Amino acid sequence: RGGPVKPLEGGTYLVNQALLDDLNSCKFANHASNLGGIIADRLARDFGLKESYIVDPVTTDNMWDKARLSGLPGITRICRVHALNIKAVARKIAEKQGKDFYKANYVVAHLGGGISIAALEGGKVVDVNDGLLGMGPFSMNRAGAMPLIGIINMCYSMPKEEVIRIFSRESGFKAYIGTEDFRDIENQVKAGDPETLKVFDAFEYQVAKEIGAYAAALKGKLDGIIVTGGCAYFKKFVEDLKEYTGWMAEIFVYPGEDELAALAEGAFRVVDGKEKAKVY
Repeated sequence: RGGPVKPLEGGTYLVNQALLDDLNSCKFANHASNLGGIIADRLARDFGLKESYIVDPVTTDNMWDKARLSGLPGITRICRVHALNIKAVARKIAEKQGKDFYKANYVVAHLGGGISIAALEGGKVVDVNDGLLGMGPFSMNRAGAMPLIGIINMCYSMPKEEVIRIFSRESGFKAYIGTEDFRDIENQVKAGDPETLKVFDAFEYQVAKEIGAYAAALKGKLDGIIVTGGCAYFKKFVEDLKEYTGWMAEIFVYPGEDELAALAEGAFRVVDGKEKAKVY
């Protein structure tokens, strides 16, 4: 799995020294997925293979230029996305529909520990919330989009590292109800816990709004809305999202994620000559 590297087009990339240097140094972010390319290189060496690959890393970036402007020069919206699962699931749905993935448009909501809601145009992620420290709904432990005055006040009351830690690890459901395990959240919703229901209702609302925003970004020209990730196992959640967004396009549900298969499929597209490996 490709970790946070420099912004690049989606696809399958050869693991080379430049990539390894950035992964080893955590140049762009300190994340466990940085180990993916390093492990791939080690395994290739151990088995005497000439090449190893990463596929659709989280910094896959085909965003429209107009999507990068934030409202203030010097602050740019960046693309960090669960590209591997999002593109793999969209490929499967396109195949199911008998459509060419590279000519289809989808809004894909990857809803798990982190959240990416993306507009896919012709197989490319052209806009997405930055689910780590950026826009979009709050998640299990991340804050999502926040009122600026609240952020400003926090920045003047504690160190930068503490603000980052809170927004990326101690926010969302964890801050409101004390758990970041969606299974616990689901059980508390089913049990009718008032505080959990209130927060869960807001979560659904924010996710639905974000889906609507990216449907508008694609001018309503959608081949489907795809809901994937661990949260998609909760039937009530999916049904509630359908109430909010089902009028926009057909909704496809693909619970969980299959990133190991997506990695293999990306490598085989190169091995089988369907795509060329890209160079970092």
